[in-house]
Amino acid sequence: MKFEGLKNLYLKKREQLGADTYKHISELLTEAKEIHKRDWVEHPTPRGDHEQSWKAFKGKNLEKLIEFIIREEVENLGLKVLNGNKLEKTIHLSEELSRVKRNLAIDYGEFGLHLPDVDIIIYSPKTYKVLAVITSKVTLRERIAQSGYWKLKLLQDDTTKHIKVYFITPDEDGTLTQKEPAKKGRAIVEVDLDGSYVLTTGQIEDSNKVKLFEHFIDDLKKLLKNN
Repeated sequence: MKFEGLKNLYLKKREQLGADTYKHISELLTEAKEIHKRDWVEHPTPRGDHEQSWKAFKGKNLEKLIEFIIREEVENLGLKVLNGNKLEKTIHLSEELSRVKRNLAIDYGEFGLHLPDVDIIIYSPKTYKVLAVITSKVTLRERIAQSGYWKLKLLQDDTTKHIKVYFITPDEDGTLTQKEPAKKGRAIVEVDLDGSYVLTTGQIEDSNKVKLFEHFIDDLKKLLKNN
């Protein structure tokens, strides 16, 4: 199974569920896992461990799916969406992407400029200014503390201090469900990040920092207006 297969599953669900499709990402991943396993049985990985193969697929392709879901609405705002890996792995960047990279890089002094580990970058194609970065993982245990670290580093430089750091997740382990008492991941979001958007059919105690995914574009519009 490749990303196109996952995207097609999402599009089929969207025909049935419309704007609420995002709430069913976990169900979508469960369906995709069955298809992935059938493909894996025919072409197993060398170590013969389907769970490891699926975990790698799920992690890499969830971020691509989120990128696909938000792209059209973000571009309708006059902004661009970029996969973070493109800045890391491309040797010869265009002038536009080179300037975006400079506007996102963190200065470690004598140890050079380094990009934060993020999955998705949202920037203005007119000014090359980075407005926001997103990490998208299935649970908060995957990289939430690291996201908090990158937010603190971005705040330390005038060039990057305005950049919002968001986390988008199905939150399959329920870390964000309760505001009080807060689990560690929720505490990090509330104190260190600019927000987390949850892809779920379940109930969450929302706040200014923790909301359902349907609020993401509206918040991006407010951010754009303030900038």
